[in-house]
Amino acid sequence: MTPLAIHAGQMFDGTNVSGPTTVFVEGGRITGVDTTGALPPDGVGLVDLGADAFLMPGLIDPHVHLGFDAGSDPVTAFTTADDAELLARMRTAAGRALRAGITTVRDLGDRDYLALRLNAESGEGPEILAAGPPITTPGGHCHFMGGTAEGAAALRAAVRERYERGCAVVKIMLSGGNMTPGSPPHESQYSLTDLRVVVDEAHRLGLLVAAHAHGTPAIRDALTAGVDSIEHATFVTADGVDADPALLAAIAESDVFVSATIGVVPGDSPLVLPPEVAKRVQAVHEALRTLYRLGARIVLGTDAGIMPVKPHDVLPYAISQFTAEGPSSLEALTAATSLAAQACGVSDRKGRIAVGADADLLAVTGNPLEDLDRLRDVRAVFRAGVRVR
Repeated sequence: MTPLAIHAGQMFDGTNVSGPTTVFVEGGRITGVDTTGALPPDGVGLVDLGADAFLMPGLIDPHVHLGFDAGSDPVTAFTTADDAELLARMRTAAGRALRAGITTVRDLGDRDYLALRLNAESGEGPEILAAGPPITTPGGHCHFMGGTAEGAAALRAAVRERYERGCAVVKIMLSGGNMTPGSPPHESQYSLTDLRVVVDEAHRLGLLVAAHAHGTPAIRDALTAGVDSIEHATFVTADGVDADPALLAAIAESDVFVSATIGVVPGDSPLVLPPEVAKRVQAVHEALRTLYRLGARIVLGTDAGIMPVKPHDVLPYAISQFTAEGPSSLEALTAATSLAAQACGVSDRKGRIAVGADADLLAVTGNPLEDLDRLRDVRAVFRAGVRVR
């Protein structure tokens, strides 16, 4: 692969912002970062993105479902497609994400390990960190993905299967979810003892554990068992929201990541919710704001694919919308780059512009720290050093 020098007027390296910068790339990795204005040596091709270009690490979405089509009935579309149809749909979704500058996604629920198969293809999409079918109870949330397991022996075997197949993370449906009839989100599906079996086996094998948890008891168990990320963390009850202040403080004091599944594409007209639903949504956002104020490690897993307002390129909207919960633009951008890389266990090579990191890069027109809408004015995307947009 021909060495490249990629120049832009400003750079965010995943932590800090600098002025004119040239990033040197070879073999899919970053080999140098120069902020002195030096010209590239002979034999290195120069890609000058312009003085108004803002270069940053490729974005990372820690919670997507490539197999869901972001349609009006994604579950039916998922369950009625054969593997070839579903894989083609996932390929399209992955391409849409990549064109938006999302160079890494963590797929937290597929069927037949199709996300692993897609990731093994010839680099035409983002890197996919796959969970495979989420571990769930018979009839439990997303049971139609095929990951049902009950009892210690079956749970250990489920974790080992994901390890042997090459998954990057184990996803467990610790509570129910809205997309599965008969699976109330506020009710726990597994006991703390069961969860500890999964966490202990996964950590023994070097795998992260992402726990889908809506209800407060499930969130508390996730924290107690030592999962690596709590997905959703909405603290819902049968008729409201119960964000226990002591639990919020304990989450913030721990090392766990909270994957706040926010981010929607705005419509032409505002969404009008029934008063009781609106009240619950407001309480969920208040809990998220409290977690932020307390210093919790919050990343932006969008749950892309589950509904029309969550297409697979929704992450730039989520970054902007996250600032409503209190973070600055810099903190929001960090949450979708270097902090997200930590949550996904790939901070050694993702989410930053530094020597040795993967050459996954996004360039936009203008400074997104002054206007986060600039994130959607994409000038260039590089995946492993190859320009894909």
